[in-house]
Amino acid sequence: MGNMRLLVTGGAGFIGSNFVRWLLNSDDASHASLEKVVVLDLLTYAGNLANLSGLDQSGKFRFVRGDIRDEALVTELLQVEGITHVANFAAESHVDRSILDPLSFVRTNIEGTQVLLNLSRAAGVTRYLQISTDEVYGSLGAEGRFVETTPLDPSSAYSASKASADLLVLACHRTHGYNALVTRCSNNYGPYQFPEKLIPLFVTNALEDKQLPVYGDGKNVRSWLHVDDHSRAILAVLLNGRAGEVYNIGGSPEAEWENIRVTREILSILGKPDSLMRYVEDRLGHDRRYAVDYSKIKAELGWEPKVRFEDGLRMTVEWYLQNRQWWATIKSGEYMKFYEQYYSHRLA
Repeated sequence: MGNMRLLVTGGAGFIGSNFVRWLLNSDDASHASLEKVVVLDLLTYAGNLANLSGLDQSGKFRFVRGDIRDEALVTELLQVEGITHVANFAAESHVDRSILDPLSFVRTNIEGTQVLLNLSRAAGVTRYLQISTDEVYGSLGAEGRFVETTPLDPSSAYSASKASADLLVLACHRTHGYNALVTRCSNNYGPYQFPEKLIPLFVTNALEDKQLPVYGDGKNVRSWLHVDDHSRAILAVLLNGRAGEVYNIGGSPEAEWENIRVTREILSILGKPDSLMRYVEDRLGHDRRYAVDYSKIKAELGWEPKVRFEDGLRMTVEWYLQNRQWWATIKSGEYMKFYEQYYSHRLA
């Protein structure tokens, strides 16, 4: 990775910040020659500077607050920093919020992606990587797994906006021959995840002896991917993936759990009673099952997940136990307005 100068958009969010931390703190030889990482983040509700604390001491890190749709700012960053690679993590990413405010997802996820593509290509950025989601494929039945050629069938404004962004990236490659590519991951978990998502919400609610709102019958299935495994995959694709390609990144088959099983495991780890669980009205457009076939990235780039879900879940719960101030600050602020709006009638 000699002379790589990387722009990470959305780098103060959950997956982006973990990727940046992993890049700058790991002694992995494959990225020892990384020259600089510039993080661009608007610091909306899910972006948190605390996620990046301490990284400025590396000498390879710079943070800039701003919007990926701000053409003047992005152009200046690409030129002044001599950016060679862009990894776009910036996105509105919560399905429930996309039901309440779909337009904000269109603005960030679709318009923002096209602005970044236009400016990256104009500035001669060597490679552009779009970080996407398996939710663009829609819902699976009881059998099978998503492959890269599975037809797109999004169920929410969130996944529809991400699918649109993916297609813009692939169209840019086909139209202009631009060195752009896409990764689609299954559900991530790990430290610094905003407590609107299932695992951090349930861990923190349980620690506060609050109810854990389980949608529907709790039998929706997700394939869980530790964020460090995801970071390894992103770097592999950024370095060696083929332009114009899509790469699925998923958890192992053993990490495919029903939501109710994840919920009970969290309560068991914390020594909390199952009575904290509360079945609530299902959300609109709730996909039944996701599972990702990662054989392509394994065959081409040698990647596969390493963290067992049982071990990773325990490590994650322990992180939230040890970092109460981080999540308590979030849950006492702007997040509670959304929580009350979305869950209050379900928990009434």
